Amino acid sequence: MQRQWIRARQLRNESTDAERRLWYFLRRQQLGGHKFRRQYPLAGYIVDFICVPTRLVVELDGGQHLDALAYDQRRTEILQREGYRVLRFWNDDVLLRTDDVVAEIFRVLEEKPKA
Repeated sequence: MQRQWIRARQLRNESTDAERRLWYFLRRQQLGGHKFRRQYPLAGYIVDFICVPTRLVVELDGGQHLDALAYDQRRTEILQREGYRVLRFWNDDVLLRTDDVVAEIFRVLEEKPKA
């Protein structure tokens, strides 16, 4: 477990352009007062962004994910089994359509959980 926290810190220090861009909007509870963490260990993985109180995970996918669709699907299923909703966005969408991505995250955060 300790290795995951060390790796998470390393990933935070090596953020992609898309991760830095989205973090600018998620940090400091700017999105409706919801607190996000980045590069956070969860269920054996390190997720890109997480809002623990609302049980929302936001993952950013680059071109390398085209070769890992089955892995990403399995990862999503495991996180969902842990009770988390998972949103996935392509890096290009974050960089080119940031407002749309942030609006979608906010919409999901404000949704009433299904009973």
